[in-house]
Amino acid sequence: MAENGTAFVRFVDVQKSYDGETLVVKNLNLDIAQGEFVTMLGPSGSGKTTCLMMLAGFETATHGEIFLDGTPINNVPPHKRDIGMVFQNYALFPHMTVAENLAFPLQVRKLSRGETEDRVKKALDMVQLGEFGARRPAQLSGGQQQRVALARALVFEPKLVLMDEPLGALDKQLRETMQYEIKHIHESLGVTVVYVTHDQTEALTMSDRVAVFNDGIIQQLAPPVDLYEQPENSFVAQFIGENNKLSGRIASVEDNVCVAEVAGSTVRALAVNVGGAGEATTLSLRPERVFIEPDEGALPNIFEAKVKELIFLGDHVRTRLDVCGNDEFIVKVPNASGHVHLRPGATTRVGWQIEDCRALDAA
Repeated sequence: MAENGTAFVRFVDVQKSYDGETLVVKNLNLDIAQGEFVTMLGPSGSGKTTCLMMLAGFETATHGEIFLDGTPINNVPPHKRDIGMVFQNYALFPHMTVAENLAFPLQVRKLSRGETEDRVKKALDMVQLGEFGARRPAQLSGGQQQRVALARALVFEPKLVLMDEPLGALDKQLRETMQYEIKHIHESLGVTVVYVTHDQTEALTMSDRVAVFNDGIIQQLAPPVDLYEQPENSFVAQFIGENNKLSGRIASVEDNVCVAEVAGSTVRALAVNVGGAGEATTLSLRPERVFIEPDEGALPNIFEAKVKELIFLGDHVRTRLDVCGNDEFIVKVPNASGHVHLRPGATTRVGWQIEDCRALDAA
């Protein structure tokens, strides 16, 4: 449900199959509030883009109903849904100038020439391209073309804007710049945005809430900080951010603390999504929550570790260790003192708090 209790966009028991047998979207129920920025995040084939295409009207739901502002839209053609779209390939008309590209959706809606010119100017200023109205798309950089595509999606003041991997073709630095620009434009306009990406950093940076898709199902829907800090299952823990995974068996669960046997060691973790004693579990632990060389007895979980590799990344050293049978165990050591004294082959100790280690379903 949308957090304020009102749904501007609503998927009710929506399914989608292309062959009549395999469901690429399975019983989707999702509410999005007006003015919210919701990202559909997941790997290729997870169903996120199909959901966006059904909302846009380019795909038809096999089962269930989609509502926009309280009105069922399954049988409403795309051009009558009053939705702005931004695609990865920009989809600009090459034979038109930038200003003509922006004017096109307004002319289709039969706005007056004066209002059209006014809205085009405002939209270009909004994306910082006020001086580029007379140019053609081929005369612009990739980032500028994407700004034009964004302005065109917003110029007719739609109820809803859908974005399908809009930054996928841009280089890393420009992509990060555009993430902040889209976020700021959304905040200033208050328009509802549904965004599709497979890039977790993009989703965490921009969204009010993120729906993590896998195998046609939303695995978790939550604000970015909750997804990162409180993943509800192993898939979300592995897909969102970097994560250390320890596989083991449950020895006991008591007062929300799971005691697990992992490669001959006893690990204490927060019981989140676990079965009973004897069942398999996966422990999830973020690299930045692990302490190197803690004092004896300072933490409830302390284990011997062997240093396998150190990679200098400027602000921290990415340290790969062998811990509890996992030789891909990562610790991010801050480069606060300008050096890290650990060396490959050395033996050290690592430790962590119970609440920073989440016991989840067996991956």
